[in-house]
Amino acid sequence: MRTHSFLTVLLWSSVFYVIHMTPSQKRTNKHSHSERITGLSENDGKTLHRTKRGWMWNQFFLLEEYTGPDTQYVGKLHTDQDKGDGNLKYILTGDGAGSLFIIDENTGDIHAAKKLDREEKSLYVLRAKAIDRKTGRQVEPESEFIIKIHDINDNEPKFTKDMYTASIPEMSGVGTSVIQVTATDADDANYGNSAKVVYSILQGQPYFSVDPETGIIKTALPDMSRENREQYQVVIQAKDMGGQMGGLSGTTTVNITLTDVNDNPPRFPQSSYQFSSPESAPPGTPLGRIKANDPDVGENAEIEYSISNGDGSDMFDIITDKDTQEGIITVKKHLDFENKVLYTLRVEATNTHPDPRFLQLGPFKDTALVKISVEDIDEPPVFSRPWYLIEVDEDAKEGSIIGQVVAQDPDVAKNAIKYSVDRHTDLDRIFNIYSGNGSLFLSKPLDREEIPWHNITVIATEINNPKQSSQIPVFIRILDINDHAPEFANYYETFVCENAKAGQLIQTVSAIDKDQPPRGHKFFFELVPEFAVHPNFSVVDNKDNTAGIMTRRNGYSRSKTSTYLLPIIIFDNDYPIQSSTGTLTIRVCACDSRGNMQSCSAEALLLPAGLSTGALVAILLCIIILLVLVVLFTALKRQRKKEPLIISKDDVRDNIVTYNDEGGGEEDTQAFDIGTLRNPEAREESKMRRDVIPETIFQIRRTAPLWENIDVQDFIHRRLKENDLDPAAPPYDSLATYAYEGNDSIANSLSSLESLTTEGNQDYDYLSDWGPRFKKLADMYGGEDSDRD
Repeated sequence: MRTHSFLTVLLWSSVFYVIHMTPSQKRTNKHSHSERITGLSENDGKTLHRTKRGWMWNQFFLLEEYTGPDTQYVGKLHTDQDKGDGNLKYILTGDGAGSLFIIDENTGDIHAAKKLDREEKSLYVLRAKAIDRKTGRQVEPESEFIIKIHDINDNEPKFTKDMYTASIPEMSGVGTSVIQVTATDADDANYGNSAKVVYSILQGQPYFSVDPETGIIKTALPDMSRENREQYQVVIQAKDMGGQMGGLSGTTTVNITLTDVNDNPPRFPQSSYQFSSPESAPPGTPLGRIKANDPDVGENAEIEYSISNGDGSDMFDIITDKDTQEGIITVKKHLDFENKVLYTLRVEATNTHPDPRFLQLGPFKDTALVKISVEDIDEPPVFSRPWYLIEVDEDAKEGSIIGQVVAQDPDVAKNAIKYSVDRHTDLDRIFNIYSGNGSLFLSKPLDREEIPWHNITVIATEINNPKQSSQIPVFIRILDINDHAPEFANYYETFVCENAKAGQLIQTVSAIDKDQPPRGHKFFFELVPEFAVHPNFSVVDNKDNTAGIMTRRNGYSRSKTSTYLLPIIIFDNDYPIQSSTGTLTIRVCACDSRGNMQSCSAEALLLPAGLSTGALVAILLCIIILLVLVVLFTALKRQRKKEPLIISKDDVRDNIVTYNDEGGGEEDTQAFDIGTLRNPEAREESKMRRDVIPETIFQIRRTAPLWENIDVQDFIHRRLKENDLDPAAPPYDSLATYAYEGNDSIANSLSSLESLTTEGNQDYDYLSDWGPRFKKLADMYGGEDSDRD
């Protein structure tokens, strides 16, 4: 350890003093040299003058991180005024005085009380003074000195990051910089080699190296391939003391990734591929996928597929799936098994982003052979045309052939074809077709003026396989023939003024024709031969499909003739020529001097005023409303319900009785005499009908007894006839019930209803033995006491 002692300080008061500053070796108080300061004493009687000088203090050095058992000695303060008698007191102030640095106030020895760290504080500024204990007077002026902490190698180098991440393109040359790492040492760089850092590589050889001074990591091997190894972990060490033995060190990890470059061409895993497709596959149908392998990644592995050559290049196509980098082979055109069974393609896979630096490695593409076989399927019939257009005259006869459609089976079997018309497209059944040869014929007459076009659908179906069918549109155009005569274009209301002059135009007429001749319409107008020379009017053909009606005399009288009928013949120029006669009605009217019509009818002379059209319509509406009200009133009156003859539910008719209670059983016969119904031998009594008001007493009609040799059916028929002929019967239907069981039965009547005609009592005690369900009946009929009650 190297230390320096304080300079001993000589404080002056009235005499010259000498201050010694002695460096101390190994904590000794010996003085190696002295420095004199001269001054003038106050006792000389002369004015004293102090020579101005600068104190020159050497720095004291103290070793940091002292770990010894005793406090570390720093130095000693001493003055010549100190006689060793303890009268002087040394005081230390400044940085760390009293806490870090303590002074023996009697001897002036300074010690470090704590372990010091230069990295926290490298120097301390202190001030020292000496005081007389008795007088408290300062015998030495306050002086300042510095204690500098001497550095030791107690800090290892530290990297700025615990872990570094770097990347470099694969195939890079030797010496290519990857990344620079930096380590710092907190020790004093100006003192020794404690802070001198040297870099070295502990892990990552022989792939990478590091510059010992700058910390730059570089590649050490050429042509490192990412496909062989992508990740590398390099450990770098930083050591102080210039890398010498005993120096402190620190490490860091650098993860280096080789980035991809396009240094690998695509390669097909096999040289040929085989696919198949049904001949019915529509264009765009995918048939299969092929893929060329490229060990590169990202855009360097993007591949474009194409068909370079082959006999199927125009029948098939290949597209690239950007997500999977696969080539999808699709159908480009319709296939035909009967035409070609096998196709061969040469497919090429090419990198889309080649790297010019590696083109010398070879072409960045590969080819493969693709064979596609076409499978035969049962196809529907195929028509010779995509559609048919047939033209037929509208006067074609029923049953005449108007055209033909042709279809055939494209398969090798060439199955027979039958034809039919889709009736949804020919609801009127105007057309029909021969199922064997596809000839279309008429079933009904045509009319171009009604329907000029017919659009029907013809179906061709294989006879052996009805599921295989196809349809074709057939457009039938009806050709026009001249079968309609021209006629007036409008209804003309023509009048002539009474004061008209000869040669005056009173009307221009035109004509229309439903036919459509190819050269257009051409009409001719003339009077009928019987009126060729009409004394009143003439027809002038204007040669433009119109004609003018001209007057032939001066003045007309509506009192003599109020209306003229002028028949005009209209001809067309098509073949065959068609003509019609239109009659033009010309009324004679009174006109003013300018030819404006005032009145035309002869009645207008006598009836200057009359009812208007609106008034007539209003009267007609009133009459219709009255008629509707009368009809409604009559209908409502007829729908009224007639009051029934029997309103009360207690009324009975003949043998119909309404019961709303359970009754008294078989003995309850108060409502009607049922014995008479069961026994025809019972004497018939004259009883009045309870449903007829007895205003008129009818003669009681006696009937012959029916029990003598009579059948049940005859009995019922006779009773029915008697009721139908009975004048006392009500004017509505009634119900008569007959339960006659017949006569001469060995067992006689089985009904117990006839027991009412006898006085004997029956025994009902057996009902008590039938259980609780018949308890009610047993209580009602079981004892004599109840009968008496």
